[in-house]
Amino acid sequence: MAEHTQTASLTRAQRLDRLPFTRPHRRLLGGSGIGWALDAMDVGLISFVIAALGVEWGLSDGQRSWIVSAGFVGMAIGASVGGLLADRIGRRQVFALTLLVYGLATGASALATGLVALIVLRFVVGLGLGAELPVASTLVSEYAPKSIRGRVVVILEAFWAVGWIAAALIGYFVVPGENGWRWAFVIGMVPAFYALYVRLHLPESVRFLERKGRVEEAEAAVRTYEEAAGIEPVPSPGVVEESAPPRWRTLWAPRFRRRTAALWVVWFGVNFAYYGAFIWLPSLLVAQGFSLVKSFEYTLIITLAQLPGYALAAFLIEKWGRRATLAAFLAGSAVAALLFGQATTVPAIIAAGMALSAFNLGAWGALYAVSPEVYPTALRGTGSGSAAAFGRLASIIAPLAVPWLVGRGGSSVAFLAFGIAFVIAMVGALFLPELKGAALEEE
Repeated sequence: MAEHTQTASLTRAQRLDRLPFTRPHRRLLGGSGIGWALDAMDVGLISFVIAALGVEWGLSDGQRSWIVSAGFVGMAIGASVGGLLADRIGRRQVFALTLLVYGLATGASALATGLVALIVLRFVVGLGLGAELPVASTLVSEYAPKSIRGRVVVILEAFWAVGWIAAALIGYFVVPGENGWRWAFVIGMVPAFYALYVRLHLPESVRFLERKGRVEEAEAAVRTYEEAAGIEPVPSPGVVEESAPPRWRTLWAPRFRRRTAALWVVWFGVNFAYYGAFIWLPSLLVAQGFSLVKSFEYTLIITLAQLPGYALAAFLIEKWGRRATLAAFLAGSAVAALLFGQATTVPAIIAAGMALSAFNLGAWGALYAVSPEVYPTALRGTGSGSAAAFGRLASIIAPLAVPWLVGRGGSSVAFLAFGIAFVIAMVGALFLPELKGAALEEE
């Protein structure tokens, strides 16, 4: 009787938290992960495309930087607005819309005949890309059982490696051919078609549905997961009162001020170092005297190291906790960046590059795991999106800064700057709350 009384008062969120990881979880993770991989593929493709366009169109480093940075301007706006919309109209709706936007814009990029047109289209692509990532991680985080929530989100982030490897393969086999960069963009249209699957098959967030008064839909979603686990449903409160619409300024209220500042510092540092290094990597290798095909080959090998980086982060995040895992991977990233900047031989370049790839992407996994956790349900999409948007400012600056840094002292100076950015991000991570095993906040 006591046990029945205890379970009778469970909220729907608590009912989800008590479940094991089952087939519906795998379907949500896989469905969201494919969208994540397609996002990574698009971001990765541009690093190979600008290397090819530098040869075909005779573009300067500055012109190529603007192609990249235009996309990141769009991503900054998209992340901020997308997170806010996710809290207002739903996670799944925004997820599907973003896939459609950047898929169509990527396909249209294949028809670009000049620099200005390509820059404009990359901005539109960025709007979709920027909005998708924080929304997808929020949706998965809100369904994952609390005991393994961090691990599940890191695995979601690991799909980024799949997409980047796909981009590297397209870069290696497709981009060097005649009009290869155009065909690469045509392949990048796939997300537009995948958006229909997302809209029809992925569930909406139970927490969001409850706050919008859609209790029957929320109850049906929870029961689907309970049935898959073979667990009897228990009564839950009928209606959850909808809170006031989310506002950006709430992120800086006394309750959230410290976590918002710490999260934004981490996002800024990681974005600057990651996009500065990896977007320019093929071009930097070409500048060191390697052929276009050889630079793409080395980039592909370095990219493969992302997978063990994610795997280790997924294991450690539920052992060490979010804060320790994130800080440790950022410290490893800083050391690897310094080593890469000093590497002169092919084995040293590949070894340091693989270490940088593994540590950096493991840090990304931990960052995406912690970001949705630090805010309550009504503010979760807005908070995650705003942190991502602030980080995108660094990703705008980084591609523009790399030619200047390289001009001042070569790759070693550029990677010294990336190492410093990783250290700053590591310090920010130490001020984040530790939420391993904790339920997501509702209020």
